[in-house]
Amino acid sequence: MSIDRDQNSLQHTHPQVKMAQDELKLLGAWASSFVIRVRMMLEEKGLSYEYIEQDVFNKSELLLKHNPVHKKVPVLIHGDHDICESLVILQYIDEKWSGTGPPFLPIDPYDRAIARFWAVYIDDKLLSSFIGILKAATEEAKAEKIADTHAALEQLEGSFKKCSAGKAFFGGDSIGYLDVTLGSLLGWIKTAERISGAKLLDEAKVPLLVDWAKRFLALDCAKKTIPTVERIEKYARELQATRWKVSTAN
Repeated sequence: MSIDRDQNSLQHTHPQVKMAQDELKLLGAWASSFVIRVRMMLEEKGLSYEYIEQDVFNKSELLLKHNPVHKKVPVLIHGDHDICESLVILQYIDEKWSGTGPPFLPIDPYDRAIARFWAVYIDDKLLSSFIGILKAATEEAKAEKIADTHAALEQLEGSFKKCSAGKAFFGGDSIGYLDVTLGSLLGWIKTAERISGAKLLDEAKVPLLVDWAKRFLALDCAKKTIPTVERIEKYARELQATRWKVSTAN
C-alpha cells in the first residue's frame, strides 16, 4: 500500500504477525522522514498496525495526549504504552519483536554503539544541513548548507565502508538500523537536489552511498513508504512560501 494515497487512517496487515486492531498504532505525517523510518521497520518486521495521519501544524488532541512532552510525530502506541522519538521507536520495535523478521541492530555491543552513534549523526548533522538548503534565505546561506551536506555525506561514506564490510547495506547482506535511518531521508535529499540545483549524492564524492541509495530505493519497504519526489517537492515549496519563510525571517 503506497503512502501517497490520501487516507487518514490505514490498516497494514502482514500474514506473519497478526494483532488486534487497537494494539499497535502509529501517529504520523506522510512527509516526515522520522515517521517513514518507523513505517519501514514495521513493514520489514511484518507487523500489523493502524496508521493515523496527523496535521503537525494543527496538533490533534490524540497527538497531545500521547506525546505531551514534545508534541511531535512519530508516536507508536502499543497497547497502553506510548513510545516517542523515531530512533527510540526503532530500538523498541527491534527489541520487543526480536524474534520477528530480521534483526536491525547489531548483536555485538560495540557494533550497536557505533550504529547508534551514526544514527544520531545522521539526524544532527546531515538532516539539518540539507533541510537548511531549503530554508536558506540567501545564496550565501544556501552555499554554506550545501557544503555542510557534502561534508556530512562524506563522513557517512566512510561509515558505510566500515559498517558494511564490503556488503550491500550498512547492516550487511540485509538492511539494518542505519539503513532505515538514512534511507528515510532519501526522498528529501533528492528534493533538495531538485530545488537547489546542487548534486548532493555525487558519484565523484560518495560513490558507495550512491550505489547504496539505488539498492535501498529498490526495496519493497522503501517503495511502500517513501513518497514521490514530486509530492515532497510540492510540499517543500509550499513550506518555503509560507512557514519556513516566516520562520527564517523571525
